[in-house]
Amino acid sequence: MTQALIVIDVQNDFCPGGALAVPEGDQIVPGINALMAEYPVVILTQDWHPAGHSSFASSHGGKAPYDMTQMPYGPQVLWPDHCIQGSIGAQFHADLTTDRADLIIRKGFNPAIDSYSAFFENDHSTPTGLEGYLKTRGITDLTMVGLATDFCVNFSAVDAAKLGFSVTVRSDLCRAIDLDGSLAAARTGMQEAGVHIIG
Repeated sequence: MTQALIVIDVQNDFCPGGALAVPEGDQIVPGINALMAEYPVVILTQDWHPAGHSSFASSHGGKAPYDMTQMPYGPQVLWPDHCIQGSIGAQFHADLTTDRADLIIRKGFNPAIDSYSAFFENDHSTPTGLEGYLKTRGITDLTMVGLATDFCVNFSAVDAAKLGFSVTVRSDLCRAIDLDGSLAAARTGMQEAGVHIIG
C-alpha cells in the first residue's frame, strides 16, 4: 500500500479536438486503464480553471496563445482558454476509468495563478493538499502518467521528488506539447531531480 499511480490531466481539452490538444493525447488512455489494476491507490488530477483565468491569452490584450508574460510568481506561458470549470473540455476523457480513483485533485482554480503541479501552484509554495494526503496514507512511491509530459507531469514529478517521494514517470503513457524544446528540457530537469523515466 506504499505505491500510488498519479494520472495527470487526462481531460478532453488536452486530447485531439480539444482546446489545448496534446498530439496523440488520447492514445495513452487504454494503457493507463490497464496500469490502474496494478496499483492499490490511484489518484487523478484535473485542470479546473475559472473563465477568464489569468493564464489564458484571452485575458491579456494583444497577447496570443503560447506567448510569454511575466506574472508576480514568475514567467508564465499564456494558453488558449481550456479546462474551464464545468465545461465538456474539463471533463475526463470518456474512456478513462475514473471509478478507480481514490482521490481527484483539482488545480488551477485560483484565477490569479496557474497550477501545473499536482502538489503546488506555480508560486511553488501554495499546496494543493496532495502531499499531506499521500503521507498520511503512508505512500512513498509514485508512478506518474498523463498529459503533458513537459508541463504538468514534469512539474508534478519534480515537486514530488523534492518532497522526498520515489518517483517514476512512464513516458510511454505520457504525451508532450513540446514548445521550443520544452520536452528535452523537462526530461533533463526530471532526471536531475532524481525522477526515474521509463518506457
